[in-house]
Amino acid sequence: MTAELDTDFVRAQFPAFSEPALAGQAFFENAGGSYASGFVIDRLTRFYRERKVQPYGPYAAAQLAGAEMDEARRRLAAILGVETDELSFGPSTTQNTYVLAQAFRQWMAPGDAIVVTDQDHEANTGPWRRLAGEGVEIREWKIDPRTGHLDPAGLAALLDDRVRLVCFPHCSNVVAEINPVAEITRMAHDAGAVVCVDGVSYAPHGLPDVGALGADIYLFSAYKTYGPHQGLMVIRRALGETLPNQAHFFNADTLYKRFTPAGPDHAQVAACAGIADYIDALYDHHFDAPAEPAARGRAVHDLMRAHEARLLQPLLDRLADRNDLRLLGPRQAAGRAPTVALALDMPGEMAAERLAAQGIMAGGGDFYAVRALAAQGVDPDHGVLRLSFVHYTSADEIARLIAALDDLL
Repeated sequence: MTAELDTDFVRAQFPAFSEPALAGQAFFENAGGSYASGFVIDRLTRFYRERKVQPYGPYAAAQLAGAEMDEARRRLAAILGVETDELSFGPSTTQNTYVLAQAFRQWMAPGDAIVVTDQDHEANTGPWRRLAGEGVEIREWKIDPRTGHLDPAGLAALLDDRVRLVCFPHCSNVVAEINPVAEITRMAHDAGAVVCVDGVSYAPHGLPDVGALGADIYLFSAYKTYGPHQGLMVIRRALGETLPNQAHFFNADTLYKRFTPAGPDHAQVAACAGIADYIDALYDHHFDAPAEPAARGRAVHDLMRAHEARLLQPLLDRLADRNDLRLLGPRQAAGRAPTVALALDMPGEMAAERLAAQGIMAGGGDFYAVRALAAQGVDPDHGVLRLSFVHYTSADEIARLIAALDDLL
């Protein structure tokens, strides 16, 4: 077993790091979308070259296409600790959430309640809030305006027998604090509610064991977890078979089709198997002991998180000492994702533009977290500078970032 992540091995799995067009650039907007692994690129290319036909037909190319799509679902579901048909693919997490909201709209009765937060990306709050127009009561679980913290005690005060659904992020894309999903889920379940967890900002830092977390719905995006532009959606069987079917009537008996009314992007679904290839490659390079998929996923998750925390803490320490900016979220790396939002005197987009001139690829704006920024007293129109990285980021890149920030500020 290797105690620390082999960054050289990791970066060798991503063609972007040997691409001349990206030479000299340090990528710090991973929260907006990660680089794709070579495994994913190879599978996507192969599909378009050899298998771009209607899948599941009687001829060889169609059978190979369908088998690769099935492989992606089977292997990723196993890593996530859920059953194969509990994992669905859709065009994006936002689109998946809108479809789910329609199912809940049909399932819930007037006077039923949904709990949402003001910490979320708009994708896991906006679709649910719109149900207020259908007679559903919307209750807002509010963050601490100073720290951005989402206190479980605040949820307890909102729960009663009218609450059917609790929606919250695994971590916010601007606050970045990691919320205790298992604890919150138990609270909701004890009150008779189900939970919908937005994992988009967490999953890039290691796919979670959704089965162990207990969430009824877990959403994340493949394009932020080293894959193609797909939204991945876990819906546990008990809930998925209870909610009204949103797909063609003849697909109602297939769990993974019930909440994806549009035809899937065959090539991108198949290419998602490359995410599993990558996780397996990391495990095999760093660990000797055989393990079942969920255990392999947990080991790789912990490897990624440990590396990210080692790189993140010096950056947080450097930023926390400054009086010319506001660092959103926790000051300790152990409790947050490596997504760092900074409120500056200059607009976030301007700061990102100036960093780009120094070879630092970062982002500026509101990042669809308008409610979260406003709740913390940050003008969404002014925006924040967001610096986000993942496990393939190197210590040298962090040093470059810190030097560039010193020049900027």
